[in-house]
Amino acid sequence: MTEKRSLKTKNQTDKAQREKLRQKAMYSIEEEVLKAGYKAVAGVDEAGRGPLAGPVVAAAVILFPSTYLFIPGINDSKKLSPERRVRIYRELVDSGIPYAVGEGGVEEIDRLNILQASRLAMLRAVEKLPVKPDYLLIDGYAWPEITLPHRGVIGGDAKSLSIAAASIIAKVTRDKMMEGFDQVFPEYGFAKHKGYATAEHIKAISRYGPSPLHRKSFHLRHKQLSLDLEA
Repeated sequence: MTEKRSLKTKNQTDKAQREKLRQKAMYSIEEEVLKAGYKAVAGVDEAGRGPLAGPVVAAAVILFPSTYLFIPGINDSKKLSPERRVRIYRELVDSGIPYAVGEGGVEEIDRLNILQASRLAMLRAVEKLPVKPDYLLIDGYAWPEITLPHRGVIGGDAKSLSIAAASIIAKVTRDKMMEGFDQVFPEYGFAKHKGYATAEHIKAISRYGPSPLHRKSFHLRHKQLSLDLEA
């Protein structure tokens, strides 16, 4: 029994050590920027570019070197189960790290396009940070209008720890919003699919027509079904 307990303890220790090494590797971009003299590096990511309904939500997170190893499991939000994502989200927001969220509403998505609305959401998140960042790590491509020093990181939610943390906060925040919208428009099933183009969602749109949350600029084609939201 004692031998089994010792083996279990050793496995847990090894797992924790592997997690620390994984996170340290994911923090290498931040360390590179910090060594260049910057003090507050914010990771920025968004959630909700693809759905047919609802806002696009972005988050900005600053993980200072003294805090980033104390929240195990931070990773690209797409690689986490919903339950684990929510758990890590709670640890992140309860930890006292500087973070903020911003959104681009459905009207802005339709008026500007989803790319511009996503960028607007990211900038709003950065502007709302309680600690002013002096460098940004942005998931994907950066764009010229950003005034702060910055870097775009392709696939950044799997390469940068602060971007990964931002991806979790953005995703869980948006999921919670869609669950709230489900109370207002229960016929669409937003709590289940979060506005994405599932077969269930498409059938609901066909049956009930678009809600005020549906993006008029997104045209749905599924099994020869073409939905013009202006109609």
